[in-house]
Amino acid sequence: MNQTGLNATSKNILVLGAGELGLPVLRNLARKAKTVDGEKISVLLRASAVESSEPGKRNDIAEIRDLGIEIVVGDLVKHSVDELAVVFARYDTVIGCAGYAAGINTPMKLARAALQARIPRYFPWQFGVDFDVIGRGSPQDIFDAQLDVRELLRSQQQTEWVIISTGMFMSYLFEPEFGVVDLQHDAVHALGSLDTAVTLTTPDDIGALTAEIVFAKPRIRNEIVYLAGDTVTYGEVADKLQAGLGRPFRRSEWSVQYLMDDLARDPQNMMRKYRAAFAQGRGVAWDKRGTFNQRQGIPVTDVASWINANLGSNRTE
Repeated sequence: MNQTGLNATSKNILVLGAGELGLPVLRNLARKAKTVDGEKISVLLRASAVESSEPGKRNDIAEIRDLGIEIVVGDLVKHSVDELAVVFARYDTVIGCAGYAAGINTPMKLARAALQARIPRYFPWQFGVDFDVIGRGSPQDIFDAQLDVRELLRSQQQTEWVIISTGMFMSYLFEPEFGVVDLQHDAVHALGSLDTAVTLTTPDDIGALTAEIVFAKPRIRNEIVYLAGDTVTYGEVADKLQAGLGRPFRRSEWSVQYLMDDLARDPQNMMRKYRAAFAQGRGVAWDKRGTFNQRQGIPVTDVASWINANLGSNRTE
């Protein structure tokens, strides 16, 4: 085991995945690593990703190599706990950025591998809502699997853990498939009610803040760290769209009962699970005051800024 002292910063870091969140995390870790003597950043990727001929993937691989990050080939889904533990044991910090695409059972597999490897520090993929506050039995069963991971990590004292709660990725709120913001028809469909709140943070901000958390002194350990780019109600989202795009937006409410009935008609639909869970309004929003970024005075993107930067071309003159 590559053991570090209790107050040492991470020196040999492995990031799992280089997707929407993984790449921003890698960019910012590489930037911070330049200021830390002996720092080494690696990323675990599938062979198919490393060898891909798809232009976007090739650009990502080229960027990773230009950043001086070592690529480790592995498969979080196909590899066993034992195989992953052998890989993880070479590092003092492992940061999970693979997301849910790897499957509902993968977060627990990775946590078991991290503990088996006896790594000093583990950041599980929990970049999202507050699963403790939501509790068990929510419409989104993935949340229960994440609670299982928290219970496992809290049940031991050998490996330090850090959980970073970010709320929803900001861009996700505006995805047409999610259904909350309908730019084509200038409408906002509130989950639960117009007064229901949601915390939103961009992956770029999460990447920058994660790097700050990894290298923070005194060392952060066995703690949930809250981030927030913005915390807004769905009514406020409509207000900000109107102000930013210069046109009115209609508002309607999708009640919890309506969304639960919708889910019942297609119980395995991932989007419907998320909509119903967020509509309940529990554990999906927290005050920006007191967050890590606010305490550290680190600027982040709020909803109005995101609308201006990403939807400005939709403005009607």
